[in-house]
Amino acid sequence: MYNLFKNNFKSIAVVFSMAMFFLSCKDNYKRVGKEAAELIYPQGVAENFTLTYTETKNDVGSEGVESTKIIAVLSSPSTEDFDNLRFRHRTFPDGLKVDFYDDQNNKSIIKADYGIIYSDTNLIDLQGNVVIETHDGKMLETPQLYWDRANEWIFTQAKFKYTNPEDGTVMDGEGMDFNKDFSFFSAHRTYGFMSIKEE
Repeated sequence: MYNLFKNNFKSIAVVFSMAMFFLSCKDNYKRVGKEAAELIYPQGVAENFTLTYTETKNDVGSEGVESTKIIAVLSSPSTEDFDNLRFRHRTFPDGLKVDFYDDQNNKSIIKADYGIIYSDTNLIDLQGNVVIETHDGKMLETPQLYWDRANEWIFTQAKFKYTNPEDGTVMDGEGMDFNKDFSFFSAHRTYGFMSIKEE
């Protein structure tokens, strides 16, 4: 009986000691040097700006304005330039608007609440209420969209809504990819409304 009481008392003492040990542990170590979170600042900030992208087919002299063509006009309330980092990029924290012009000078518009341009990969990530309106009235709405500038390819894995007034169609779906002028369009999963005209 005495041994049983002695063993129970030892067990309770061990459990109590371990509980006090774990409950008394607290992290009061101050992070310094390489352990501290690194603050990242942009190398430049621009506010209320407009950037015009142009191209020319011929060599341009000092004032060769007549041979240049406007491709796109990018406007945004602000941009932050992080090209000083190892993974270079530029952000548009307050949204952006891009006017694109095709070979016939027709204008299409892209709007988004937030954007990132990755300098090394030529990839643009648009986020939040992304809307593309083409010159012929087609509209694409999605929460996120990627644009591969090198291959002129646009894609998303998010939900989307595509409205085509020419056909009278409204297509909803998830995941899609297409080229810049909508001549090739591939939806991964679709559901929606489509009206068929009889002749």
